[in-house]
Amino acid sequence: MKLGFDEYAHLDSPLHRWDTRFKLIGLMVLIFAFSFIRDLRMLPAMVVVTVAILIISRLPVSFMASRLRYPSFFLLVLVIVLPFISGHTVIMSIGPLDIRQEGLVSVLLIATRFLCILTVGLVMFSTAPFLTSVKALRALGLPVILTDMTLLAFRYLYELGDDLQRMRTAMRLRGFRAKRFNTRGLSILASLGGSILVHSYERSEWVYKAMILRGYGHTTRSQDEFQANSHDIIALVLTLLVAGGFVVGGILYAEAEIHG
Repeated sequence: MKLGFDEYAHLDSPLHRWDTRFKLIGLMVLIFAFSFIRDLRMLPAMVVVTVAILIISRLPVSFMASRLRYPSFFLLVLVIVLPFISGHTVIMSIGPLDIRQEGLVSVLLIATRFLCILTVGLVMFSTAPFLTSVKALRALGLPVILTDMTLLAFRYLYELGDDLQRMRTAMRLRGFRAKRFNTRGLSILASLGGSILVHSYERSEWVYKAMILRGYGHTTRSQDEFQANSHDIIALVLTLLVAGGFVVGGILYAEAEIHG
């Protein structure tokens, strides 16, 4: 199983060279600013900023599209259903179904924010090795236990994926076909899920005991390996200003609607 989460972390771009601590702070604040957008007039600016970040990162479009593909399936359900069930202003009828203006506006807002936030988040974690991002989170004050759990969970997703692939191969060699939807097939799939859970629990016990034997929990705090320069600080300030602009713009538009 290959997730390829930080497959292009070796590229040389301004975002790759940006101190990971400052990058996490700046882009996370920008993501929260995007989540506050409630006005359609702010969407073009949000898209422009997102596209600019993607271009600066030099990440391949195919890489981003492949990572956005599966989360977009959840968005597709809202795009299909929401215009027909949300709101009261009917702008078009398709047989017995009425397309409502409020539903279309909600779909546009949700879809744009979803894609922009997910794109910025992928750029944030794809422009540095995952281990470096975890170390940066620890340097920013995240508890050691949480960073260790995050790193171990990410690491052993690969192992669990390989175990699942081996079990599925063994099942196919013994004649099992997942397309046969019946009670016996569901029972076999349930047993497969149970085996994965039990095996993952046993492996976590082995890993924990091995870590204890190697002195886990008694190590001293490591020296901070991150070194920021003036360019990192300037990039952080600019990103925070952009995020603040979105928040202020959203507030001003909301007040204008109230008083208008």
